[in-house]
Amino acid sequence: MTTTHAFWLAGRKATGEDTFDVTSPWDGRHVGTVSVPTEAQVEEAVAAAHAVRDEFAATPAHVRAAALDHVSKRLAERTEEIAQLISAENGKPVKWARGEVGRAVSVFRFAAEEARRFNGGEAQRLDTDAGGAGRLALTRRFPRGTVLGIAPFNFPLNLCAHKIAPAIAVGAPIILKPAPATPLSGLLLGELLAETELPAGSWSVLPVPNDRMPALVQDERLPVISFTGSDKVGYAIMDSVPRKHCTLELGGNGAAVVLTDFSSEEDLDWAATRIATFSNYQGGQSCISVQRVIADAAVYDRLVPKIVAAVEAQVTGDPSDAATDVGPLVSEDAARRVESWVDEAVEAGARLLTGGKRDGASYAPTVLEGVPADTTIACEEVFGPVLTVTKVDGEAAAFAAVNDSKYGLQAGVFTHDVQTAFRAHRVLEVGGVIIGDVPSYRADQMPYGGAKQSGVGREGVAYAMEDYTYERVLVLTGLAL
Repeated sequence: MTTTHAFWLAGRKATGEDTFDVTSPWDGRHVGTVSVPTEAQVEEAVAAAHAVRDEFAATPAHVRAAALDHVSKRLAERTEEIAQLISAENGKPVKWARGEVGRAVSVFRFAAEEARRFNGGEAQRLDTDAGGAGRLALTRRFPRGTVLGIAPFNFPLNLCAHKIAPAIAVGAPIILKPAPATPLSGLLLGELLAETELPAGSWSVLPVPNDRMPALVQDERLPVISFTGSDKVGYAIMDSVPRKHCTLELGGNGAAVVLTDFSSEEDLDWAATRIATFSNYQGGQSCISVQRVIADAAVYDRLVPKIVAAVEAQVTGDPSDAATDVGPLVSEDAARRVESWVDEAVEAGARLLTGGKRDGASYAPTVLEGVPADTTIACEEVFGPVLTVTKVDGEAAAFAAVNDSKYGLQAGVFTHDVQTAFRAHRVLEVGGVIIGDVPSYRADQMPYGGAKQSGVGREGVAYAMEDYTYERVLVLTGLAL
């Protein structure tokens, strides 16, 4: 008998009238059946969150921190089970899925720490002018209201954690909508949250289909939207609700720059290995995967063969095998799209150095050289295991090439020169510059987000907490300061 996964409505298990199946993108096997909330149940969840918002905001910090600590510890205890679940529903190699669980453990731990020190308040004397004599301003932050968190498929646990944990830390109710392709990890977070003493109604996990998302987006009782996904959908959401507070973590076209001073054999081996690994990890389905390599002419001819060899050394296959580096994409349709973009580039004159073959939902790790600037793969986020390599003359040309994109999430710059590092930080139009490594590095406590069409606002626990709250000032009068 097939077990149907319940969803979480205002902190309790519930089932609806319809279900859908979750299948493995690797072999098509059935992973789980998920119950879908009815419209009445969604309304109940939103109404409960709206009703509890004042109570939750006033919840003592130790209660919120204890809940977050509990989830962190339970994730750690169940790491292998959860990693296998992520791998099954997402197709992510289990080695990367274990890393994702570890990151979620940290996210909830960071949030517990931040909850304990959040909102101590900032005092400001106002008697700097005569009219402010005897007055003191105390500024604290308060939740904007209930958060609608919309999570993507590529990190089905950790990006749900990045929605839920900061909301709980500040005392903001949250309605989480996991991705339809990968809802099981988000539902498992609900299972762990249900073990805590958080107020009923302060959280729900609702696996509603995408065509029902606009109604949630438009609901005035959900004044904060945290969305991770494509730029097209993200900006459509923001344009449809201009008076809401939106945090959008959108696409990228991650560039890794290799400059002339990064030229020893050891340097180039390191760069090639890191580039090959992080152009293909998660099947390239990461907003900060390496999609473009921009190398100075002085190192290009030595670097590219090393990259190709390192890419070809990536182990592809069954994501449940601990030796596998690269598994399938999330669906066969996604792999067909990547295939069409590569074919378009090759037909336009790009040279295929390795890869370029599809097998069902899997696409071979691929390196392209000489990609024309007007091809889709040069302009858009490929979200697949495909890498382009480009030769430039000098630092200025390299940095200009990085900026020649509508996206600006993160960039990696391989250099040993600290002055170059600071120039990169000043010049590159991105949300993060990683020196001596690929753009794919992310620590979950740091501010993470982009410039240009890569989004607005920042994730990273403390920064998301700021996004979910606003400043409110209290002026005390008649004090002897």
